[in-house]
Amino acid sequence: MIRILIVDDSALMRRVLGRAFEADGGFELAFARDGTEALVQLHAFRPDVVTLDVQMPRMDGLRCLDRIMVERPCPVVMVSALTSEGAEATLEALDLGAVDFVPKPGGVVSLAIDDFAPLLIERVRAASQIRLRRSHRLAERLRARTPAPRPAPPVSAPPVSAPPGAGGTLPAAGGALPGLVIIGTSTGGPPALEAVLAPLPASFPWPILVAQHMPAAFTASLARRLDDLCALQVTEVTRPMPITPGVVHIARGDADMMVSLRAGGPIVLPAPAGPAHRWHPSVDRLVTSAMAHLPPQQLIGVLMTGMGNDGAAAMAALHQAGGRTIAEAEDTAAVWGMPGELVKAGGAGLVAPLEAIAARLAALVAVP
Repeated sequence: MIRILIVDDSALMRRVLGRAFEADGGFELAFARDGTEALVQLHAFRPDVVTLDVQMPRMDGLRCLDRIMVERPCPVVMVSALTSEGAEATLEALDLGAVDFVPKPGGVVSLAIDDFAPLLIERVRAASQIRLRRSHRLAERLRARTPAPRPAPPVSAPPVSAPPGAGGTLPAAGGALPGLVIIGTSTGGPPALEAVLAPLPASFPWPILVAQHMPAAFTASLARRLDDLCALQVTEVTRPMPITPGVVHIARGDADMMVSLRAGGPIVLPAPAGPAHRWHPSVDRLVTSAMAHLPPQQLIGVLMTGMGNDGAAAMAALHQAGGRTIAEAEDTAAVWGMPGELVKAGGAGLVAPLEAIAARLAALVAVP
């Protein structure tokens, strides 16, 4: 039995979700109308997973999540509105420690529940298998138990540079594009992307393409957030654009992103999501399109946390063809689905913890 706490201020939403989970089977349920009630249930019911609405009276979802992750950390799946405000709140929630999110249906709930409930149930089942890192917000948890006289100021990590004498440097190719880094991720991806991209210096010479499974309403906010945090420029791909060295190109949600060639050189462009791929933006489709236009030696594939196996087949093919591939290690991945499948397929040239991936990329591309 998975013990799930459903937190939503809508009585109708609590009722229809309760019925959906009961019909699916394997769940023990408790409910809360707002964040204040949720914190009481957190200790009384001791859920395995919490589904948490963002907009609620008294104590909203973000404030409640903050307290959950300090008082009794457990996997939290956010239920977020498909608005720009909802997207910003969702990304903040993922930074605070939420493991996943599901877009909340708009309009009449009873009409949208047939699509929404199965997705939420799938995410909750996956979340129940996630092991939260014991170090996550450990200092805050300790301070909550033993108040400190003064909290230490945050310390920003310095930009990563290539270690002296680092081996494995890829040769620069002729032409304007020296090479291409492709990153694929899903559940737990936004914080993982921040951990990899933020340390990279502005002098990082290769373009980076990112396929993060996410709705279209959220990827613009993700790109803006990463652009604020990174020395590199980060932009969402909403139209065909040149692939530019030193720029991070984020795939638009609910669609795919592909590499193509024009007279001026390689470009990246959005493409309608096709039925051949289950997850979007598709990592497999992105990697395959890049391999069609660039030699494998000019490509580095990085597969990080996420459910399923998207990207594993294409990156395994890239590895076999002579390209470089990195899989996030199981110890740091929120969900070791996608990188785990790459490892099982024998397609990971390197398995590295999240905090080591930026330095490895810097070494591979010979950051000046």
